[in-house]
Amino acid sequence: MFSQHTLYIIVAAALWGLIGLFVKLIAGQGFDSMQIVALRAVASAVCITLVLCYKGLENLRIRWQDCWSFVGTGILSLTFFNYCYFNCIQSSSLAVAALLLYTAPIFVMLMSLVLFGESFDRYKGLALVCTFIGCACVTGAFSSGLTLTVSGLVYGLGSGFGYALYSIFGKYAVQRYSSLTITAYTFYFAALAAVPLAGFTAAEISRINTMTIVGALGLGLVCAVVPYLLYTKGLEKVEPGRASILATIEPFVAAGVGVLVFVEPLTFSKVIGMGLIFLAIVILNMKKT
Repeated sequence: MFSQHTLYIIVAAALWGLIGLFVKLIAGQGFDSMQIVALRAVASAVCITLVLCYKGLENLRIRWQDCWSFVGTGILSLTFFNYCYFNCIQSSSLAVAALLLYTAPIFVMLMSLVLFGESFDRYKGLALVCTFIGCACVTGAFSSGLTLTVSGLVYGLGSGFGYALYSIFGKYAVQRYSSLTITAYTFYFAALAAVPLAGFTAAEISRINTMTIVGALGLGLVCAVVPYLLYTKGLEKVEPGRASILATIEPFVAAGVGVLVFVEPLTFSKVIGMGLIFLAIVILNMKKT
């Protein structure tokens, strides 16, 4: 039912859905959200460098005039969307931030229409509606009293836009470079941008212990290097618009982790939302007539 490259996208998103496991581990050591982003970026850069040492450092060869695409994936996407996402949480609520983050497929669809001439058919339209409603159900946006401020809305839409940019810049990059090269430079640029924003003090650096390192490596390898390699590989054959909708299986997995690991309640709303997200993926893979 699913093509190989479609499966790459789905597996990548499923691994992103495990982020909460490692974020809670690091947060328990006293680090704030932006510092966790920086630790993830640094750990990702270290992990991808080890992979490059095995695969061959020739994978780092690029034309410097192509750096704009890696600035796009690493700084404008990865660092920017995390910065906006965490500020949205502070300005509004987690439910609002999560819901606005998943406006990303809408941004991808609109940009892909203009930049890549990607078609917008009834399958994509229906899948987009199912995805957005499903994400709202999973995040609890319908069941909680939403508090939306102007700054929260701006940051939230900024996070969705930034999240969408990876699919756009990544699509340009895969036309010239391997997924390994793109992923490596994405994390190098992300680390350069995230570390200064994190504002680590000497006391906070001294708090980095074994648990922090384990959590950072989990975020870096399991939730960053592997899924970004797979997602970028998937973009070789999958349209950015379809890829962005397929990637919304992430909240499906995150909700499952919350129920199974953190014993969060499995509400009717979450079940409906998870079902709608899965339905959107099925719709995208129906034979078009």
